[in-house]
Amino acid sequence: MKIKSLAWLKAASVASLLALTLTACGAAGTSSSSNSTEALGGSDQVSTDKYTTADVTPLDKIDKSKLGLGTEGVLRIGTLSDAPPNIFLKDGVFTGFDNELLRAIASKLGLKTEFVSTDFAALLSQVQNKQFDVGSSSISTTDKRRKNVGFTNGYDFGYMAVVTKSSSAIKGFKDLKGDIRIGVVQGTVQDDYVTNTLGIEPVRFPDYNTVFANVKNGQVDAWVAPSQQATGQVKPGDGTTIAESVINTQNFTAYAVNSENKALIDALNSGLDAVVADGTWAKLAKQWYPDRETPKNWKPGSKASKLG
Repeated sequence: MKIKSLAWLKAASVASLLALTLTACGAAGTSSSSNSTEALGGSDQVSTDKYTTADVTPLDKIDKSKLGLGTEGVLRIGTLSDAPPNIFLKDGVFTGFDNELLRAIASKLGLKTEFVSTDFAALLSQVQNKQFDVGSSSISTTDKRRKNVGFTNGYDFGYMAVVTKSSSAIKGFKDLKGDIRIGVVQGTVQDDYVTNTLGIEPVRFPDYNTVFANVKNGQVDAWVAPSQQATGQVKPGDGTTIAESVINTQNFTAYAVNSENKALIDALNSGLDAVVADGTWAKLAKQWYPDRETPKNWKPGSKASKLG
């Protein structure tokens, strides 16, 4: 597997990979746009400083009665069931890096967690409509998404991959041309990248298992995927490979919250800084990403957070 830097990504015109169409909140869009989106606008590490909080409210100052939860004392969380190692269902329990981190954050706040499976294309609108208190799905925090939903501080960084059959002539992003059948999960930043940056109408699927199955059976030539989910799906000897993975530290992922519920956003930010400081974040990152190195000059949480 080839891993290249963000400098390559810009040179290859892949710098737009992190946008989302406005229709992603709710029923995701199904039509392509003639204009390439400026995907990193509002999502690079410099401009996201305007969103990352300088510090957080101390945990003992959080008033749990004012968090605007559907059920007091319980975080109702919309998540996915098929996207390891971040968000998935195992033996009837929702787990993965994102969900276990959120459990730890909730514990710091003295809250219980209730996870419910949903489709990504509907998740952000469900959060904004208060069907869920929180959305947990490795969500990239683009400016377009911020028009529709609120976000916590970042807890992870973004990167994406091209998944193909092992015998494929497709070796990376440069080979994604108009005659290639490209699979994506509907409503994701990968959907937007293929549609609006490459100018190719992708084959859209409702979930990660389905799109990967269609790579394996040859119905699509390539899957443009979040690298985490690509790693979780591709197994030795299954006839597929991660042709290329591009790390992009100019993006962070965060939990989605109703945009008007500042009290809950503040509380989750406090819990996030707490699990960063006590070493929980680092422990979970090592557990779920054993071969991944955290980029230098990047850290989760507020600007004042300290990695424990």
